[in-house]
Amino acid sequence: MVNLGSWMNKLLIGWGVDPKIADTFDEIIIAVLLIAVAVGVDYLCQYIFVGSVKKLSEKSRFFWDSLLIKRKVVHNLVHAIPGIIVYALLPMAFIRGKELLLISQKICAVYIVIVLLLAINGFILVIMDIYNHREVNKNHSIKGFVQVVQVLAFFIGGIVIIAILVGKSPATLFAGLGASAAILMLVFKDTILGFVAGIQLSANDMLRPGDWITVPGSNANGTVLEITLNTVKIQNFDNTISTIPPYTLVNNSFQNWRGMIESGGRRVMKSIYLDLNTIKFCTPDMLDNMRKDIPLLADYKPDEGVTPTNSQMFRIYVERYLTSLPVVNTDLDLIISQLQSTEYGVPVQIYFFSRNKVWKEYERIQSDIFDHFFAIIPKFELKVYQYSD
Repeated sequence: MVNLGSWMNKLLIGWGVDPKIADTFDEIIIAVLLIAVAVGVDYLCQYIFVGSVKKLSEKSRFFWDSLLIKRKVVHNLVHAIPGIIVYALLPMAFIRGKELLLISQKICAVYIVIVLLLAINGFILVIMDIYNHREVNKNHSIKGFVQVVQVLAFFIGGIVIIAILVGKSPATLFAGLGASAAILMLVFKDTILGFVAGIQLSANDMLRPGDWITVPGSNANGTVLEITLNTVKIQNFDNTISTIPPYTLVNNSFQNWRGMIESGGRRVMKSIYLDLNTIKFCTPDMLDNMRKDIPLLADYKPDEGVTPTNSQMFRIYVERYLTSLPVVNTDLDLIISQLQSTEYGVPVQIYFFSRNKVWKEYERIQSDIFDHFFAIIPKFELKVYQYSD
């Protein structure tokens, strides 16, 4: 093996340096020179390899190569090259200083492990980016799974680093961790529960980014922004942010409005309470007035031998009116029914679906419709029940 330290020692003595000083600083100078060479090699490799990948990504029709640059996968892999070179040359620099050689090699090895971990982490993120790029996968977040892999990778990397520093085999440390499994499970309890809950939420398609959810017993009522290993981030309708552990959603109930949003309409179900004392059979004059004053009933003819009530005429009108509105989806259920009478009158339940599902417009539409019903009720000689002392 070439002794760079001895070579530097002779060179220093040849330059007139005192032999004692030469013996003290020869190997240190070599180490500094090795670091300088490594830095130079790093810059050269970055220029060659990273520059080449950048040029290829500009011409390529694929996008994964640009992701390798964005996530610094290539950068970190290149950073490992000078570390490997220095590690290989260190025994040539330190012949007498065995302890210094050992410390230097450990530092170098830790550096190599760290940059390789960063490269692995970047590659994991590249895989996530490629997955999320596909339109079909945008509603199925894998961020929680990615975080588990990241934690696992850095955990293993951390064990390897500790093994390097203490001079033990990583297998020995992993064997020792078996006895501490209970403590580790306690420390990583939330992470483990979050991972299991994330699998359940994803496998059963219970939750996606962009879903509107309501969580009883909390202030969470809004759109899911992000699903991670330990939290589900929700932007509420007042623009506040709520964070909930995934296992809370699995263990407890929550309401997901995705089905409503993906369907053809948003349900409206309200009741109008009619005063029981105003319900009566319609006279011929009443029916004539209704046909004249209410265009939607102009062609109405009762079945032969049947005398309709004013409550029945109101229900017929409600159905015809709703059917005539473009904002009502008549392809979905539209049901007007009379429910069990109560001390507050006779409830007429009105059940239909609004085509517009946006919260603000939905509220406006149903308010306008029921305002119309309340205003037209007197034309049927009916009254809405209203409590009074």
